[in-house]
Amino acid sequence: MLPIVVEHIHKSFGDLKALHDISFTVNEGELFGLIGPDGAGKSTLFRILTTLLLADKGNATVNGLDVVKQYRTIRREVGYMPGRFSLYQDLTIEENLNFFATIFNTTVEENYDLIKDIYEQIAPFAKRPAGKLSGGMKQKLALCCALVHKPKVLFLDEPTTGVDPVSRKEFWDMLRRLKTKGIPILVSTPYMDEAILCDRVALMQKGAIMQINTPANIVAGFGMPVWAMKADNMYRLIRDLRAFEGVYSCYAFGEYLHVTVNTELENVKAYLAPLGHEGLEIKPAKPGIEDAFMQLMQEQNELA
Repeated sequence: MLPIVVEHIHKSFGDLKALHDISFTVNEGELFGLIGPDGAGKSTLFRILTTLLLADKGNATVNGLDVVKQYRTIRREVGYMPGRFSLYQDLTIEENLNFFATIFNTTVEENYDLIKDIYEQIAPFAKRPAGKLSGGMKQKLALCCALVHKPKVLFLDEPTTGVDPVSRKEFWDMLRRLKTKGIPILVSTPYMDEAILCDRVALMQKGAIMQINTPANIVAGFGMPVWAMKADNMYRLIRDLRAFEGVYSCYAFGEYLHVTVNTELENVKAYLAPLGHEGLEIKPAKPGIEDAFMQLMQEQNELA
């Protein structure tokens, strides 16, 4: 029995297609990521799988239970951490944790081994109201509350949005440790650098899945050379490159542009030469999952 099975899920809000023919499975003990920008449909899918929203078409099971017919049982057996901090702001860390344990007819002590590593990081502030915690501490408290009843499947909807890079790293370290305890985890994120930390990912855009694979295989399947380019006037450089028919894709990547071409690089250089770009630098770049995502997005737009 697979922890999560999604088959041909569709969901629309009026004329807006939020999800279109979504299908995937999550294996036992797997850390599976839904990767995509805001508006890709990640949160809508999470709400369907956690029985908070009904799909228009399709079927889904969580831990072998139908999300429509057996929603009450699913709610008892899963842990869910929504993208927005949703704990009680006026209650302390300790009170929030005890409250959520009580809802599931358990105690913090009963499942303390599961949350011990996480809780010990916030334990010195146990008497502090949740509303006065930093973003990283709120994140850890929310994860503890999602785990306190020892769920069979864990859902984390954009858990690191809005927190600092150190807290993001700590959070993913915690997820890796949780994975060793055998809990299947479905996590969504708009951050491409987090995609490589998952066992497998589904790349999503405009309510559809563009590709499902391991991060390594997605990058390995990127078949075009990537060039990193920059100049003193980056806005003018990106505008000029996108206007050249020999450029397949061009987008910002840190202090450089990542550029793929469907012609010889010398032709691109010859095109740029008379345009007077000062400080122009061009060098090979190693493709990453961001490049693969942008290529898939461009292919999807061309087919639309």
